[in-house]
Amino acid sequence: MRLAVLDVGSNAAHLHVVDARPGGPPQSVFRLKAPTLLADSVDDDGALSDDAVDRLVSAVTETVDASRRHAVTDLIPLATATIRDATNVEEIRHRVREAAGIELRSLSGEDEARVTFLAVRRWLDRSAGPVLLLDIGGATAEIAAGTGELPDVAVSLPLGAARITRTMLPCHPARPRDVAAVHRHVLRSVRAHAARVDGYTHKGGFARGDGAARGGGTALDGYARPGGTARPIATSKTFKQLARVAGADGRLTLAGLRDWIPRLAAMRPEERAELPGVAASRSRQLLAGAIIAAAMMEALDITHVDVCPWALREGLLLRRITELSTP
Repeated sequence: MRLAVLDVGSNAAHLHVVDARPGGPPQSVFRLKAPTLLADSVDDDGALSDDAVDRLVSAVTETVDASRRHAVTDLIPLATATIRDATNVEEIRHRVREAAGIELRSLSGEDEARVTFLAVRRWLDRSAGPVLLLDIGGATAEIAAGTGELPDVAVSLPLGAARITRTMLPCHPARPRDVAAVHRHVLRSVRAHAARVDGYTHKGGFARGDGAARGGGTALDGYARPGGTARPIATSKTFKQLARVAGADGRLTLAGLRDWIPRLAAMRPEERAELPGVAASRSRQLLAGAIIAAAMMEALDITHVDVCPWALREGLLLRRITELSTP
């Protein structure tokens, strides 16, 4: 069967076409990304501007047309938080319906976290044991934790990189007081929910395992849960870019983020865009992403995360394949 997911977010509409069969991973056929650039186009009343809606409709129409050219039989269209939370979302859906012939759907932030967790679990395999997941989007950030294919805990917070840039980081280069204010805000917001995932961090009172007894490992290594050791995993374009800039080999450390945050703060967006793996469309919000990532890790006592290449889009495809193969 030929499936596709269309993920319409604050930076772009991403189309991913795959061939799928029950029991096997989806095989990529085609990808297309059409810019939406919605991050700086939210009015004071929470509505997307007319120009932003025009860009969004154009991007969706382009990607839907491409899906039809590739004979997609089942298209999963998803509008993420920037569109879902817009006060003119009904107008947006109507215009997309009229122009592209599809109905944009949305998940709650918690459901997005659950679907992303499914993708991470499939990428890792069940034998990897418990997982603690962090995800930073344009409008929201998600935390999920669990031992199975679906998380035991899923939290969504209004801490997206584009949202924080727009509301709390007006200047680039950024003022130290603004950087500090963002860090405090994220730290306070995440700590308010940290008790829900305490069982997946060393604060939760895990019995120490051999790794901790030897003195090695990280804040999560060596703290045993039934079925294995909790593994901190991050997804999203923000974490991928930060890992390219401040990490190595798909791993991002809190120490690396702390080193890079003042350097990113001192840069103009066009200077950040010259860093490896950083797109010009995301360079302005890269600093916010770094501060959010560091504060989330600090609040949860995580010293590193491994970056997973699968995220929400892959989770939606995997879930749909399971649905279609279930009698």
